[in-house]
Amino acid sequence: MSTGESSGSRSRRFPDGFYWGVATSAYQIEGGWDEDGKGTSIWDTFAHTPGKIKNDENADVANDHYHRYKEDVALMKDIGATAYRFSIAWPRVFPEGAGQPNQRGVDFYRRLVDELLATGIEPFATLYHWDLPQPLQDKHGEWRSKDTETRSPNIAGKSPSSSATV
Repeated sequence: MSTGESSGSRSRRFPDGFYWGVATSAYQIEGGWDEDGKGTSIWDTFAHTPGKIKNDENADVANDHYHRYKEDVALMKDIGATAYRFSIAWPRVFPEGAGQPNQRGVDFYRRLVDELLATGIEPFATLYHWDLPQPLQDKHGEWRSKDTETRSPNIAGKSPSSSATV
């Protein structure tokens, strides 16, 4: 018996095609909270309300993924990640919650997905991760209204990713 083996042990390995991945949420990592046409989210409003969060901190800059995504993807590659689950900031793509998409927001996610694919990392996009556009909250009361529900498929139709989760 060689060192590290126990009697009766079998070799175990993950199946072919298993994804070793990392995951983030847009609000917690992107920053660029009011750049390039991004609208305000319910988290932006909450975090900018004095006294709601300790030390009145917010994610206006966060990890600055919006500007440093290429460096972030390189780090993912360096640690051997083969998948990246990220969320699409709904107010970055649809600042008012619906209507015409914000092309600069769509372009950011396209650049991100292109960078991931170029490095061999499979993108998995989550279309909603608790960053509802503030105008939908104000107009419809978040998810208590079917009007909000009818807006959510619009973002799905504009997803730049090959794989998506809701």
